Amino acid sequence: MPTVYKILGQQAPTSATEVDIYTVPAATSAVISSITVANRGINIAAFRVSISQGGGPTTTKDYLYYDVVLANNDTFIATVGITLATTDKVRVYASGLGGNDLTFQLFGSELT
Repeated sequence: MPTVYKILGQQAPTSATEVDIYTVPAATSAVISSITVANRGINIAAFRVSISQGGGPTTTKDYLYYDVVLANNDTFIATVGITLATTDKVRVYASGLGGNDLTFQLFGSELT
């Protein structure tokens, strides 16, 4: 089973819009090693990160981070070891005055 280390996803979503940042491909499992969120703007913003098993709609049980406040020109970094199966989805959401200025990145590995 080969392992490929890579950037799993990058997004800079529009404020108040949930978007998929990563979907585990068919016949693949994945491990998220880190999540970063950068606030590139001059306003405070908040963010959410969720993981939906099997790619279903986001529900309250799916949230890893919910409305975490991020100061202007600041970065949030989480070192994690989240395991994902085929079709699992990672979604991100930004809100607040600085919501349009957030950048999300996922780093990890895929196993095929």
